[in-house]
Amino acid sequence: MYKIYEEAKEFAQEFIAPYAKKCDEEAIFPVESFQKMGEKGYFNLLIPEQYGGLGKGLEEHSQVCMAFAEASATASLCYMMHNVGLHCVMTYGSDTLKEKIAKDVVENHKFFALAYSEFETGTHFIKSQLEVNHTKDGAIFNGSKSMVTSATHASYYLIGAPAKKEGESNNWVVSLDTEGVTFKDSEWQGMGMRGNVSCPMIFTNAAIDHLYQVGAEGSGLEQVFHVITPFFVTGLASVYTGLCIQLSEEAVTYAKERVYPDGQALSDIETVQIHLSKIYTMANAAKQTARDAAKAGANQEADALLKILSARIFASESVIECSRLAMRVGGGKAYNKMGNFERILRDSYASQIMAPSVDVLITWLGKSLVGLPIL
Repeated sequence: MYKIYEEAKEFAQEFIAPYAKKCDEEAIFPVESFQKMGEKGYFNLLIPEQYGGLGKGLEEHSQVCMAFAEASATASLCYMMHNVGLHCVMTYGSDTLKEKIAKDVVENHKFFALAYSEFETGTHFIKSQLEVNHTKDGAIFNGSKSMVTSATHASYYLIGAPAKKEGESNNWVVSLDTEGVTFKDSEWQGMGMRGNVSCPMIFTNAAIDHLYQVGAEGSGLEQVFHVITPFFVTGLASVYTGLCIQLSEEAVTYAKERVYPDGQALSDIETVQIHLSKIYTMANAAKQTARDAAKAGANQEADALLKILSARIFASESVIECSRLAMRVGGGKAYNKMGNFERILRDSYASQIMAPSVDVLITWLGKSLVGLPIL
């Protein structure tokens, strides 16, 4: 099972890590990394074999996202969203839509992004405010999505929108070249994850054919809770676990290589050893928790949702604490942006607000534990 993790980690060090610093400093999308992902078949991970894909599932999704994050959280996050959007289509889409999308991904290396968040609803992204005029051929959309990751770079975007019946929703696939769909100049000023190039997606009388509606009318929420949420939340747990692992490895290397004039290494200092121990412990615990959650989800175990929610919560809170301790190990050099500690510190804080936010997830977990509906 973990062979794919080792392979992805090797890929990430060769094709993702070299661009991580530049993407952060210049707030640009990791184009070169995504080109290589397509060439090496990573976009095909969750496409069933009958459509030319690798036919993998939640565990492999988690492993690859974790490995990629050890090189760049931005690249891993954007890749994770591709997997989530694509898997929703391959699970619920019509045969015609599946064949069309799979062919484009496998043969042309096209990839997905998620476009769920809206200005009015924040992290409560299932409450879409888009205006939808349902027609005999499909639907006409007006409105906007607020924080669209991989904007203008992804070829396909999975969006949620109101269904015909009030209170229900549908998911749709929107192609980058859809007439009436534009992207507002980037307003992304995030302190971290700067290469995800998030920006608003605008719909102006955008007509979308019924072919691109995913699943049966009104089945959007079912898709959100059965596919999108498990893969998205597990993916985020894996992304931030990968950052914990990167912090642990880099902190140990730095402590051993930082040598004072008298020959004493930073790693010889007991306080530093304690910091390194705490970072490793949290990284290892996050890794095992994320793997256990992905396995539970893949096997549809009774407590899978509980494990997935807790894995994301634990990874999100652990990476911030690991970053704090790693900055102590790095000292003034880390504060002066030498190495990757400072970048990871900034990236780690996105874990708190990425929808569903940690506060929302903690509430969901608590409700689930006592048998209450989460919404």
